[in-house]
Amino acid sequence: MSYSVTEPSPRQKWLAGTLVILYAVITMIPLLWIMMTGFKTPPDSISYPPKVFFEPSVEGYVNLFTTRTRVSPEQLESLPPPENFAEEIVRNRDMVIAGPSKFAGRFLNSVIIGFGSTFLSIFLGTLAAYAFSRFRIPLADDLLFFILSTRMMPPIAVAIPIFLMYRKLGLSDTHLGMILLYTAVNISLAVWLLKGFIDEIPREYEEAALIDGYTRFQAFYKVVLPQAATGIASTAIFCLIFAWNEYAFAVLLTSGTAQTAPPFIPTIIGVGGLDWPAIAAGATLFLLPVMIFTVMLRKHLLRGITFGAVRK
Repeated sequence: MSYSVTEPSPRQKWLAGTLVILYAVITMIPLLWIMMTGFKTPPDSISYPPKVFFEPSVEGYVNLFTTRTRVSPEQLESLPPPENFAEEIVRNRDMVIAGPSKFAGRFLNSVIIGFGSTFLSIFLGTLAAYAFSRFRIPLADDLLFFILSTRMMPPIAVAIPIFLMYRKLGLSDTHLGMILLYTAVNISLAVWLLKGFIDEIPREYEEAALIDGYTRFQAFYKVVLPQAATGIASTAIFCLIFAWNEYAFAVLLTSGTAQTAPPFIPTIIGVGGLDWPAIAAGATLFLLPVMIFTVMLRKHLLRGITFGAVRK
């Protein structure tokens, strides 16, 4: 019976599929547990043994988006009936809603800074990668290594100099300052990844476009960019993940106006301790934009990771 050396047998396919499914389930358990905790009550969230089956509640999301204060039973009885389900949930804990929380503003800051720095990193990284790929640049290898070396440096090593520089320039606790900082960190990754993708695009495409009368910029825009779309998409995901999850610089350089969600979520304090359902609800909502962005570009991501793996 003849068989292919490269084609796996049905047993190998079954084993590989089983391992992949098992790995996916194991990696999804922490995410599912966080999402479940967001729909628990505070007592259920800290119960031992942990509760897998429980009565769902939106108390965590109410606590996440509101600021509450405790009142005496006499004051509680003197209040008018609750106007909505949020007030009813809060009053069941002998508290009243004092106003909205700061989570919505911090979440919006993450969107502005994360996507803003990602766009700027991809824009500058694509131009730099194209230049390194298509033109003869003196000491190109040394320059590429220097660009990459900025990624090797741990953030804490440059935290104090950046803090002093930002305070002098007035960039502390500003959206612009955080976008520029995350762009500076991400651009090395963008240049190196995109250069590899652009190197795989045949130069003959651009030469044909130049012969047809296109300018260099037109050839880049109409020929190279569409071919490099997969690489740009995958690089954008990696840049966004870093900017979205970054914690050290956000803690040091922001406190109010431009503070992002990562340093804010751990500060959600409940009465008598940490409000774990509210923290889990914030973490769940914080996961959604990156998850949606990744799912939208999943085809490009898969193609971008394998692009150039096989040379003809």
